Amino acid sequence: MHKALVALPALLLAGCQMAPPHVRPALPTAPAYAADDAGDVAAGVRASEIGWREFFADPRLEALVTAALARNRDLSVAVAQIEEARGQYRIQDADRLPTPGVDGSATRSRANSGLPGTGPVTGNRYAVGVGISGFELDFWGRVRNLSEAARAQYLATVEAERAFRLSLIRDVASAYLASREAEERIALAEATVKSRNDGLRIAQLRLNAGVTSALDFRQSESLLTQAETELAALKLAKAQSDNFLAVLVGGPMDAALPDGLPLDAQLKAPQLSAGLPSDLLVARPDILAAEERLRAARANIGAARAAFFPRISLTGNLGFASNALDNLVGDDGLAWSFGPTISLPIFDFARNQGNLTVARAREDIAVANYEKAVQGAFREVSDALAGRRHLAEQVAAQQRGTEAQRRIADLARVRYREGVANYLEVLDAERNLFSAEQALLQLRRQEVDNLVGLYVALGGGTFETR
Repeated sequence: MHKALVALPALLLAGCQMAPPHVRPALPTAPAYAADDAGDVAAGVRASEIGWREFFADPRLEALVTAALARNRDLSVAVAQIEEARGQYRIQDADRLPTPGVDGSATRSRANSGLPGTGPVTGNRYAVGVGISGFELDFWGRVRNLSEAARAQYLATVEAERAFRLSLIRDVASAYLASREAEERIALAEATVKSRNDGLRIAQLRLNAGVTSALDFRQSESLLTQAETELAALKLAKAQSDNFLAVLVGGPMDAALPDGLPLDAQLKAPQLSAGLPSDLLVARPDILAAEERLRAARANIGAARAAFFPRISLTGNLGFASNALDNLVGDDGLAWSFGPTISLPIFDFARNQGNLTVARAREDIAVANYEKAVQGAFREVSDALAGRRHLAEQVAAQQRGTEAQRRIADLARVRYREGVANYLEVLDAERNLFSAEQALLQLRRQEVDNLVGLYVALGGGTFETR
């Protein structure tokens, strides 16, 4: 009998499956990306096969990302949440197995024997045994579904942490590129301020010599103030980008960082292949996390359904008991007991029905969140693919436009020196050239930032390749 007691819990671990089967919702997007980006979709390497160190060419950016992954406070919270979810899963999963305990006791008692003519009787009682208390026989899968829900929540937390790593890499890269853009535009503005200071000095000499008018001098002065105003604004933008970057990397960085690359040298990453929208379902960690939350919601439905059925628990004990310690262990002292407990609420005032309604509603929410994650990922990839094509066209056109504006400015200065044109023509040409040069640097930053966004949108690898 005692062998049956030990084997019974293991035989009853398997129960009914009342949770709805997990099936991915239909893809709520088009089966392929836009036709005008078809040439960008198939060629290249999958982003998930490229580690972030391989993707970034700038050694300074690589050092900043390394520091962020090691010191960012929000990432530390995400990692701790993984440990929390893992612990919750272990706690819940432990309920699927019986928890045997060893207990021993020694009792000395004095009591009236109850027999006429006899006095009180004093005696000893010793016992030792292995017992199981309140182990639920999971006929309906309630405990198993709760364990499955905890496991899915744990896996969702793991994927959410990976998604945050990707987001952190993207944020660090964007802040760094914004800082690099501001730095290059500051250098351009400083050179322009110096050039226009020289121009203003010459205009002052020409005014004093009576060669030019006060109007030309004031126009030259306005050119200088335009560049000085832009320079101050750019220094503010760089300071804000650097401050944000310090928060992302978890504190101030060592001054001995490697030199960074200019914006036009950042585009050295391998060509990325977008594949099909269905590929995102297994590449994007945020989608995988949403799917695991959907899996958990469906497992909780199974647990809620099982609550309508009787809950059967088993308590058992196997051991030895004797009045004498020297013959405690032996066939004569063998003792065992076991018995089930059945619990079924008759009047729960619709509590179980309410719990089932909540579980089903949460499944609907999880489905909607999953579909929303898929649609968001599709849009991000589509936007980045369009940006890869059209931003390159913009940069090329802006570069040609800047060269044209530079030639116009040179001609205007020549015409002014020869007395063919007034200074207003020079003023317009200089302003247009300065704006074109600033816009070119801005577009170069946007092009690189868009490439980083495409890498992250495609579920780029968070692993390190060197």
